[in-house]
Amino acid sequence: MSKSFHFQAAPGHLIRRAHQFSVAAFMEETAEFDMTPVQFSILHALMDAPGTDQVTLAARVAFDPATSGSVIGRLEAKGWVRRESDPDDRRRKLLWVTPEGAETALRMKRAVTKVQTRILEPLNTSEREQFVRLLGKLVTGHENKD
Repeated sequence: MSKSFHFQAAPGHLIRRAHQFSVAAFMEETAEFDMTPVQFSILHALMDAPGTDQVTLAARVAFDPATSGSVIGRLEAKGWVRRESDPDDRRRKLLWVTPEGAETALRMKRAVTKVQTRILEPLNTSEREQFVRLLGKLVTGHENKD
């Protein structure tokens, strides 16, 4: 009997490895845009809900609110996001995608769709549907525990 933990079959390890592949594929396919997966999510979330505050946005994209400020700062420095103080509460920052940010995010859609295909490539059609459904169930199940 082995004394070590069989981490290669552990869900946590497999999810981490899948995430590594996902991010690597994203960065390869979208290299010309100089944007991370989180930045892409933030831009699209803001396109869907302009004027969202930073804390709400962080929750919407499932990202740490403290870290999201620096990500938003980088998007702002690139001219892709505009940040303003809420007139009702100056401590609260509201965000909008600039026209340049929206154009860049929309131009990336084809490359990001290709990433999704690459991620699921080893699976057949039925397995892809089942995998995505089960991942969604896993995430939702953990989100609903809070």
